[in-house]
Amino acid sequence: MALADAERAVSSCGGGDSLSCSPFSEIIELNVGGQVYVTRYTTLVAVPDSLLWNMFTKKSPKDLARDSKGRFFLDRDGFLFRYILDYLRDLNLVLPDYFPEKSRLQREADFFQLRDLAKRLSPRVSKDNSLSEEIIQSDTEEGAQQCGTSVCMETLRAMSVSGAMRSPSLDSRKSGYITIGYRGSYTIGRDIQTDAKFRRVARITVCGKTSLAKEVFGDTLNESRDPDRPPERYTSRYYLKYNFLEQAFDKLTEVGFHMVACSSTGTCAYTSNDPNEDKIWTSYTEYVFCRD
Repeated sequence: MALADAERAVSSCGGGDSLSCSPFSEIIELNVGGQVYVTRYTTLVAVPDSLLWNMFTKKSPKDLARDSKGRFFLDRDGFLFRYILDYLRDLNLVLPDYFPEKSRLQREADFFQLRDLAKRLSPRVSKDNSLSEEIIQSDTEEGAQQCGTSVCMETLRAMSVSGAMRSPSLDSRKSGYITIGYRGSYTIGRDIQTDAKFRRVARITVCGKTSLAKEVFGDTLNESRDPDRPPERYTSRYYLKYNFLEQAFDKLTEVGFHMVACSSTGTCAYTSNDPNEDKIWTSYTEYVFCRD
């Protein structure tokens, strides 16, 4: 096992504290909240005095928690750790469009003692103690200084009122389409009234632009089948961590989507070559949602 080899790879470099003398292997496997990551040792220790730096420079491999397969284990949010790891690679923060987990990512940055990252994620506070992410400063005051007529002043006031009534979050939302797919199957025996057995399928699929899908569904979206897809690319491989189709419909309605089309297809087959045996009916339905 690679991790067993890592523990045997203790350097004999006279007790120095340089990275080349680390008892850890060059490639490190991590299990973060059930998500597996593979990265370089130098990436994990890129920020001095951070939690990971202390773990992998001040401790030996035998001092750290492991999972059943020998990977180093961290009981943190496995989904958000991808952004922590991205930051450690080049000390630069790039988040997808409509990222709904900013406050939670800031909490993770605080936990991992990445002070600069936490500072970048913290909401900016204006002079009147309002959050700049929730209130967008208009150019009304600047325009008022350059406008002397009463007509101009009334126009600026109207602009200010209309801007206050309009939610910035609604204005910034992108239009687009999201398609929800659902597959269900059931069997019908010889006695239809008593032998009908329904079998629910666990997958509710999502098709569309990745940035829209992440905006709507957040951490209920499972990206494991198509990870690291850029925000402006399209995917048909995401699925939801829901048991009921209506949960997806509710989320889409909350953020302004409405259904514009749906289609369905079905098949029927026997469980064996005997026509007297049970029939299996399978249906697949797609629901198309749009936000203008």
